[in-house]
Amino acid sequence: MGGAETFFVTLTLALSRAGLDVRSVLKPSAMRERALKEDGVAYETAPFRRPVDFTTARVLRETTEAFRPDIALAFAGRAASFMPAGDSVLIGRLGGYYNLKNFKTCDYLVCNAPDLVRYVTEGGWSKSKVFLIPNFAAVPDAPPLDRAQFGTPQDAPLAVALGRLHRGKGLDVLIRAAALIPELFVWITGEGPERESLENLARELGVTGRVKFLGWREDRAALYKAADLCVYPSREEPFGNVVVEAWASGTPLLTTASTGPRWLVRDGEDALMTPVDDVEALAAGMRTLIASPELRGSLAAAGRRRVQEEFSEAAIVAQYVALFERVTRKAPR
Repeated sequence: MGGAETFFVTLTLALSRAGLDVRSVLKPSAMRERALKEDGVAYETAPFRRPVDFTTARVLRETTEAFRPDIALAFAGRAASFMPAGDSVLIGRLGGYYNLKNFKTCDYLVCNAPDLVRYVTEGGWSKSKVFLIPNFAAVPDAPPLDRAQFGTPQDAPLAVALGRLHRGKGLDVLIRAAALIPELFVWITGEGPERESLENLARELGVTGRVKFLGWREDRAALYKAADLCVYPSREEPFGNVVVEAWASGTPLLTTASTGPRWLVRDGEDALMTPVDDVEALAAGMRTLIASPELRGSLAAAGRRRVQEEFSEAAIVAQYVALFERVTRKAPR
């Protein structure tokens, strides 16, 4: 459960809405299967398991033989490594620094951030076979989540942080920074291997009454709308879906200068940016946003413009469609 898995469904549904005939093969997930089913996208499930898995390759082979797609788009390395050879043009999609050996059978790669393009080209891929297409924001409008559900006063400043509970997300830095701002409440949403250690840290710092762990949630729009600011404290982030989601939701954003946000954000214009792993700087950034409704409003307005101009569904899907048309014209038949 994380950004890559969420965007897999987001892009699948967007391509279907754009008029492409789409079939999906995915790891079993009630949440993702429900989303595909509700929008009428046909799908199969497979375990995508290593090292022993006799099912996934068969499901992929049977699906491609029945559907005969022009394009097979493999989200991440495991999917690419299982994909059987065939007449389809195989495109590997990277949203992280994955093992490039898993993409060796791909014809082309799509990277969602410039540093990933650097990574794959330095890893031996020809620039002519690598394309940069960022993610887009997909946060359906919704009313704010009721703060009372999580013991949060209506008049208290509230920061929301979304992401997998993993060390790379820097949520420990956020908790330490929150300890320096007694009036601040923080909602942390997501699941992952660091949950216990993060909860222990909150107890050690005496902030369990103000730092709430909400688990994995599907109501991202309601979360953004309930908060006064979104904080994205990642240590490592090749892109950063939360950046464009916060912009699309009109939520003022404070982010660290990890790779993806450093590319996306115009510091002081559409978000505030602080150094990675700097507790004091993150706390200072939150204090600045809490103290200035005018700044929050200007950052939110600029973020919305960035989404409309650069990171809308229509703009990004058009780039995928153009890529598909380009590579199928080149593909031998």
